[in-house]
Amino acid sequence: MESYFVSIEELTLKNSYFREVLFTGKHCQLVVMNLIPGEEIGAEVHPKVDQFFRVEKGEGRVVEGEDDEEHKVKDGDAIIIPAGTKHNVINDSKTDDLKLYTIYSPPNHPDGTIHKTKSEAEIAESQQHE
Repeated sequence: MESYFVSIEELTLKNSYFREVLFTGKHCQLVVMNLIPGEEIGAEVHPKVDQFFRVEKGEGRVVEGEDDEEHKVKDGDAIIIPAGTKHNVINDSKTDDLKLYTIYSPPNHPDGTIHKTKSEAEIAESQQHE
């Protein structure tokens, strides 16, 4: 496997897809995401996957844990969600996209995954679990 070098800020800011897997290694996966105004990832739990988020543009909220603790996030903020923790990322803006990247450890999506919209992602994920 080859190393992967990119300007992650540049790729994150240019990304207009809900989700695009950029790199998948044996123990981690790099994904850029774009949440349109009012959109959210949706509450989820990854039982065996730790997840790191970094916001590059916009403002929103991360809701996490059993008590749905809320944390405001903005450009420059980082969040680590340990495996088994319920979480959601929400774009609170009515006008601006929330642009972020995430690192899954270990990988969570098939290599090369591109979901242009959240609805496309939901369809693909429901088919994976059938």
